[in-house]
Amino acid sequence: MAGNYKSGPGKGRFKKPAKIGRGTLEAVRTEGPHNEWLGMPPYYIHYLTMEGAEYNYLSADAALGIDLGKKVTFRYKETQKGNIIEKRSLGIVIDPSELG
Repeated sequence: MAGNYKSGPGKGRFKKPAKIGRGTLEAVRTEGPHNEWLGMPPYYIHYLTMEGAEYNYLSADAALGIDLGKKVTFRYKETQKGNIIEKRSLGIVIDPSELG
């Protein structure tokens, strides 16, 4: 058979890679707890502002756990609802020159 055909679910579809974000945490606003359906554990939406852009981060914890002014890095996707940070990708940037 001629051609390069792929069959089955998910074959031939390409997933867009997530973008990498980095910046200084300027402000945090938290909403919640939210429940989508019965039996779902409550979750909180944290709105993070970094370098003039706002990002959404969903978490089971009411407190974000990162202090304002810290440098953070994360993976995110741009959607119609805004920039959404991927689960378990938000972290503090460690600068070796500041250690010691």
